[in-house]
Amino acid sequence: MRWNLDPVLLLCLAFAVFASFRMQSEAQPRHALRYAAACAAFLFVSPFCALSSALFTARVVHHVILATLLAPLLTAAFPALFRRVPLSLSVWTAVQALVFWAWHAPPLYAAALSSDAVFWLMQASITASAAIWWDKLRQVPTAAAVAALLAAMVLMGVLGALITFAGRALYAPHWLTTQPWDLSPLQDQQIAGIIMWAPASAIYLLAAMVLLYRWIGSDEEPQATRA
Repeated sequence: MRWNLDPVLLLCLAFAVFASFRMQSEAQPRHALRYAAACAAFLFVSPFCALSSALFTARVVHHVILATLLAPLLTAAFPALFRRVPLSLSVWTAVQALVFWAWHAPPLYAAALSSDAVFWLMQASITASAAIWWDKLRQVPTAAAVAALLAAMVLMGVLGALITFAGRALYAPHWLTTQPWDLSPLQDQQIAGIIMWAPASAIYLLAAMVLLYRWIGSDEEPQATRA
């Protein structure tokens, strides 16, 4: 496994870190930008980047991190930018799910791994659509946010189940790259599907449970005060 030392990528990450120290804003956006840069470095610079080219399992983990960690960090770093985006949470729930599903369709996935331009389009669209969706979550009542999180959980789980039970290896870029890890292409694909189906879906469920817990707590607090 080797590090990706692409000079343009390293320059972009260095600029993000530098910008975080120059931002004239509250501490939270600055810290979020630094964490986002660290997350991007792990995904695109560390040996994990090379691993995700070999194993579909690693690529799925990569995409889940884009959608559930890097995206909300970018939302926290640039709140005003994402807040200008039009359309409702329900629309963006559908859009971000459609984008995620589309890039895991075998033809589009193969195109992304055979072209740098298409690859970066995949990365940018998954991250941007998820970031807008996370920002919309912060702007709606708790009930609507919980409903959107549960919808995202179900959609992620269904995609994972379809990949797990496909019955044959679907992703041509990994047909010849899994053997060094003692995995067949189908086994690699099944592990990736299970990751989507269980732990990735659980991220949205956990977020929904946290929101519900805070919502219930905020309702009970005034009652306790009056008592």
